[in-house]
Amino acid sequence: MSRSSQRPTDSSGQSRREVTALDLRTARKMLPLVKSILADIRTHHVRLNELNPEQDRLERNRRTLNWRDRDRRYNISEDIRATEANLTTAVGELDGLGVELVDVEAGAIDFPTRINGRSAAFSWHPGEEAVGFWHYKGEGTRRPIPADWLTSQNQALPV
Repeated sequence: MSRSSQRPTDSSGQSRREVTALDLRTARKMLPLVKSILADIRTHHVRLNELNPEQDRLERNRRTLNWRDRDRRYNISEDIRATEANLTTAVGELDGLGVELVDVEAGAIDFPTRINGRSAAFSWHPGEEAVGFWHYKGEGTRRPIPADWLTSQNQALPV
């Protein structure tokens, strides 16, 4: 895996992370872990999509709630905070791996790389067995990974 470890700072003194360039072999080896983290992210995302409307409903009806719902109204904020913290942690895990969550709803993941000297990414979506597509950054078209990239000699290096 070729990763850039330099962390320059921007004008505000904050750390700026340089883009990681992953080779195909590494992206494929990372996939089981990435799938697990993505499953957590999607679970937390779904949970927030359930909790937020519930909180809105409880707030709108706060004057007419029964005791059980009043108790829930007081506790739901903590549930939301905990779920948001878990979501942030999971997204941070992907970021720490140098992987990009493209679309939480679809579960699309990009493994940044360089192809022909240009920024690109190996692309994976849920339901796909392996990392089998790539695209240049800024392009929406996913291209199948050519067979010659899959040979053992070529997997270690981004093209």
